[in-house]
Amino acid sequence: MTILTKSAIAAVTLAFATEAVATEWSVSLWGKRRAFTEHVEKLAELVSEKTNGEFTLNISYGGLSKNTENLDGISIGAFEMAQFCAGYHRDKNPSITVLELPFLGVQSLEQERALSQALYQHPAVVEDLARWNATLLMPSPLPQYNLVGVGDAPKTLADFEGMTVRATGGIGDAMAGVGAVPTSMSATEVRQALDSGVMKAVSFAPHAHMSFGTIETGNWWTTNLNPGTVNCPVVVNTDALEMLSDSEREALLSSVDEALDYYIEFYNDKTMSAWGPALDEKGIERVTYSDEEIAAFKEKVAGPTAAKWVEDNTAKGLPAQDLLDFVQGELAK
Repeated sequence: MTILTKSAIAAVTLAFATEAVATEWSVSLWGKRRAFTEHVEKLAELVSEKTNGEFTLNISYGGLSKNTENLDGISIGAFEMAQFCAGYHRDKNPSITVLELPFLGVQSLEQERALSQALYQHPAVVEDLARWNATLLMPSPLPQYNLVGVGDAPKTLADFEGMTVRATGGIGDAMAGVGAVPTSMSATEVRQALDSGVMKAVSFAPHAHMSFGTIETGNWWTTNLNPGTVNCPVVVNTDALEMLSDSEREALLSSVDEALDYYIEFYNDKTMSAWGPALDEKGIERVTYSDEEIAAFKEKVAGPTAAKWVEDNTAKGLPAQDLLDFVQGELAK
């Protein structure tokens, strides 16, 4: 029989005590690690460093939930942190869909970040997400979307008439404005839809076209359609956030800006630099529209879509005009 000394007993007791207070959060993402998730990966690294490993974020790529159900999972506490895109379920998060309106005029990832972070603090947005027991933590800034497609390249905007296009949110509204037939589907389903011919074109940011394989199938790319982007926040379960110790909460919240700095640098330096060569390697045709066509596209789509967004969401009890004015005011600064 082994007899433990008092010091050994104390060490074992301390070890159990240390283990008992360690905090682990489950984080629900999808797909695979890519530019779109680098801020979450960086956040996990920073939080672990600041807490000496006592607070860890365990990231899962699709093992916890479907991406279209991540907000539901947050609401019931199935996991503590998740990423989702507003356009996946506009009725569940109508307040932040204002950032997906076409032709808002955002020019850079830095501007997209600042705009999103400002809107996330708006009382109406906080209240909207609170319905899901969710607190908005940080955005996933994305560049303007463009299309990769199969078949004959649309040389003019009129050529989109009747074309089936994977496009969510305001981008879908924009494409409908030129006669396309937009369909919302999960990013993980897109490649199969393009391969089978169900979709003729897919609207993504460059990183997603590479990550989800559309450039393996597609033969053309629109260089300057730029109808808008999607807003994909990272949220946390509000109860879980409140249950953190003061030091853990500080470690998490103080790491957000550094994680976003890293994300934007990664996206600009690594993803965008790889995009052109990837198109060249695959022999993908670049399609560029005239300034006149783009101006006409914007005039036809931007105003009416924004007006309809305000009308629809005001009817649902959201201060929609105030939110749109807020966004436009932030962009004007």
